[in-house]
Parts: sequence; structure tokens; C-alpha cells
Amino acid sequence: MKNIILVLLVTFVGFSVQAQEKKNKNAKYTITVNGNCEQCQRRIQKAAFSVNGVKTANWSIETHKLVVTINEEKTSILEVKRAVARVGHDVEEIKSSKESYNNLPNCCQYDRQE
Repeated sequence: MKNIILVLLVTFVGFSVQAQEKKNKNAKYTITVNGNCEQCQRRIQKAAFSVNGVKTANWSIETHKLVVTINEEKTSILEVKRAVARVGHDVEEIKSSKESYNNLPNCCQYDRQE
């Protein structure tokens, strides 16, 4: 009887540790993304969510900060930055192409640092 209880206890602890390890694969990042309005907000968040492994994405119009939670086994923060830059928004060290930026609506064309 003691052996059965011991086996069940070890099994339960094993599953608990495994579940905890799975949780820790998610990481939260805050990055600066240039933009102006609600259209920018939708575009930036949609670009972030287009990356497989992004769990949450929220861009603030006021602070220009994109807070994302990603599964680091599926993607990296660099992939999220690249996706956002591809749709026309400069991200910290990654600039969008001139073509992507020029395709933004006029209200979304922010002042770029050259």
C-alpha cells in the first residue's frame, strides 16, 4: 500500500513540475513602436499576432509601447519586431522599409528618425 501511495505521489509531483516548466516558456517583453492612432494600434497588434507563438499583444497610443507575451519555444522577440516593421512601423533597432512606411495612411505616417 505504501508503494502505491509513493508511486502516485511521485507521479503527481512529476506532472506538477512539468506543468510549471511549460508556464515558464512564456516571456513578456515591452518594445517601443512608432505610430499615431487607432488604425496604427490595430495594424501593430495584428502584425504581432501574425507571428506564431504570440500569446498577447497590446500597443498603447499614448506611450508607443507594445507589450507582448510570447512562447519562446515557438518564436523570438526579434521575429515580432520584424513582423511589425514589415507593416510600416519602426521598432526600436529595426526600421521599416520606405515602401512599407509610404503605404501607411497619411494619419499613420509618424515623424521618422533618419
